[in-house]
Amino acid sequence: MTAFISLLAAAAEHGAEHGEHAEATLMGLGAEGWVYTGVTLFFLIAIFGVKAHRQVLSALDAQIAETRKSLDEAKAVRAEAETLLAGAKAQQAAAAKEAKGIVAHAAHEAEAIVAKAEADAAELVARREKMAEDKISAAERAAVEGLRAKAAAAATGAARNLIAANHSAKADKSLVDEAIAGL
Repeated sequence: MTAFISLLAAAAEHGAEHGEHAEATLMGLGAEGWVYTGVTLFFLIAIFGVKAHRQVLSALDAQIAETRKSLDEAKAVRAEAETLLAGAKAQQAAAAKEAKGIVAHAAHEAEAIVAKAEADAAELVARREKMAEDKISAAERAAVEGLRAKAAAAATGAARNLIAANHSAKADKSLVDEAIAGL
C-alpha cells in the first residue's frame, strides 16, 4: 500500500514539474478504469459468491440432514439394544430362578431318596434279623428235638437193657396184668 501511495506522489510531482495536471495511473489504468474494474469485480464476486454460498449452505443442509438421520437410526438401534438387554436380563433372571427351583427340587428328591433308602435298609435289616432269628429258632428246635430223640432213644435203650436185665417173663406177665387191670 505504501508503494501505491509513493507512486501516486511521484506522479503528482512529475505532473507539477511539467505544468501539466497529471493523472495517476496504475498498470496503465486511470482512476476511472480502476473504478470500473472494481465495480465489475464486486459484481462478479457477488454473483459467484451468492452461488457458492448457496452451494455451501445446501451441502451443509444435506450433511445436517444425513447427521440427523444417522442420529435417529442410532437412537432406534439404542432403543432396540436396550429392549434386547432388558429381555436378556429378564431371561437371565428367569433362568436363575428356574435353576434355583431345579436345585431345590433335586435336593428335595435326594432327601426323599436317602430317606427311602434308609427306610428300605432298616426294613431289609429287620427282615434279615427276623430270618436269622427264625433260622436260629428252627436250628434250636431241631437241636432240641434231635437231643430229645437221642435222649428218648438212649432212655429207651437203657430201659430195655434194664428191663431185660431185671425182669423175667413172669415179671412181665404180672406187669401186663396190672396194666390191663388199671385200665
